[in-house]
Amino acid sequence: MRVYHITTESFDELSDIPSSLPQSGYIWIACSRRQYELNSSALQAHLQRWNVGALVDLHVADLLSNQLPSHFDYTSWYDLMVFRRLTAGVGSDQLFVDDAHGTLSTAQKALHAIDTSPVGFAVFDQVLISVHPAECQVREYFAKRLTQAVKNVPGTPEQLRGGRMPTSPADLMLRMVNYMVDSYLDLRRLLTRQLGYLQSELLRSNAHFSNWQLLLESRNTLHMLEDVCEDQRAAVQEWIDALGEWPAENDPQAARDRELLRLRSRDVLEHIERVLSHVRRLESTAEAAVQMHFSALGHRTNQVMRTLTVLTAVFMPLTLITGIFGMNFEHMPLLKHDAGFWLILIFMGTLGGGLAGWFWRKRYLRT
Repeated sequence: MRVYHITTESFDELSDIPSSLPQSGYIWIACSRRQYELNSSALQAHLQRWNVGALVDLHVADLLSNQLPSHFDYTSWYDLMVFRRLTAGVGSDQLFVDDAHGTLSTAQKALHAIDTSPVGFAVFDQVLISVHPAECQVREYFAKRLTQAVKNVPGTPEQLRGGRMPTSPADLMLRMVNYMVDSYLDLRRLLTRQLGYLQSELLRSNAHFSNWQLLLESRNTLHMLEDVCEDQRAAVQEWIDALGEWPAENDPQAARDRELLRLRSRDVLEHIERVLSHVRRLESTAEAAVQMHFSALGHRTNQVMRTLTVLTAVFMPLTLITGIFGMNFEHMPLLKHDAGFWLILIFMGTLGGGLAGWFWRKRYLRT
């Protein structure tokens, strides 16, 4: 468990949860799901001591659940946001790159490495409690980012310097949610590469695609991502609706901060819409690849059948001639002639070559 005191000009990590709330700024308590489970009673006691109100038991269960979808709920003293992140598992991208020309099992392992663990937020007026999966990069990233934003250390990457400090727990929560949405970019590159590989395997004319189980699993993965994105969109939309119902602020600075919260919330919603649109585009691309595969398979089958039909049409009159001269009659034209065999052979060759040339001109024997 890590505890931070955040103001507009400072970002300090505390050794323990303070006994009282600070006069300025707010407290951010970030912990893993297991740590929250072990320390939930102590956190509830601190919330009661600070007179901000304890978490409802149902919401505590939501923060501890690892299977809960993205959703938003609220009370009169705090808001609850559960947001499922979309990230690629550690090493999945490298695993696919190393074996890009190998078997399809590599892509299968990478598809199974998608992480959709939930991150929970309890947003009070002066307290933010965030519950993360074990070894969550979101907490570490923001701890580093806010530290560098305060210190403004030379040589720090541009995305970690000169940032405006979050003015409230709700502002910090929205920034972390936005970061989780933007982290889909890495997963998007991975999925695009994997689906491109599967499409090339489907459309190869000199190979027989047989790993339909992998294709079904990849499509199911895209359906799962679509469901996750729709839950994310619904949760953020409910947050925006609840934000509009907050009491009006008389202080101009507070009203300006409220408007910035609405702006950031709409920006998060727009990012989720883009992610959802990309997932659906990948789904349609996968469906189109399957349809193109069956169309190409049908086209190749038609080509084979056309060739076989043309060959049958060429050899059918030749078979008829051989059948006629194979009859057991005593008297037949050219049967007793010395050059009869060669004359019939030349006639059959001329007839077969003429039919083949005619079919070639009709493009029945061409690709």
